[in-house]
Amino acid sequence: MGFYSRYIFPRIMDMALSREDHTELRVKLLAEVEGEIMELGLGSGLNLPCYPSAVTKLAAIEPNPGMQPLAKSRTASSDITVMYHRLSGDTLPVEDSSFDCVVSTWTLCSIDNISRAIKEVHRTLKPGGKFFFLEHGLSDDPSVAASQRRWNPVTRRLLGGCNINRDIKSIVKSGGLQIATLDRYMLQSTFKIMGNMYQGVAVKPRE
Repeated sequence: MGFYSRYIFPRIMDMALSREDHTELRVKLLAEVEGEIMELGLGSGLNLPCYPSAVTKLAAIEPNPGMQPLAKSRTASSDITVMYHRLSGDTLPVEDSSFDCVVSTWTLCSIDNISRAIKEVHRTLKPGGKFFFLEHGLSDDPSVAASQRRWNPVTRRLLGGCNINRDIKSIVKSGGLQIATLDRYMLQSTFKIMGNMYQGVAVKPRE
């Protein structure tokens, strides 16, 4: 991992994703999270203050070692015990049906093998378990979508592998999860190619 990816990019992301409007979205998404929880892409720990008080421990997947120093202060001030796993989300070191909830915020865009990762989410959730996601992705507007496809090679290079043209709804469903709720909206505080949001909850069917 190069100097930019380990030391510069984590600080850019921490600054970009710590705005007040992002925090409000996190709080809304996480309000009903409970039980045994795994978070894909802990990043700099911005979700930690947003979890309900009932959440006491969290399995955190984070491949970039440069993120952990930034998360340290938030982890220290949180009542949540964080168990770090320095891995990508496409290979999770846990047994089948281990978690009540899996959380992903601004993470699915940058996992290389996204098809495998979403299948891992399904595998590790308990039957009836929930996947809470808050992601940016492909626009429904054809002109914006065309711009996203054109700019995607640039964002992948500059923003840690970030893909701005992924169809998050289709990706979530491809793993065998059933979407229970889904809100689509545009974040007004960012560029159109970056601000097409998918916020929802998907459920692993009971056998």
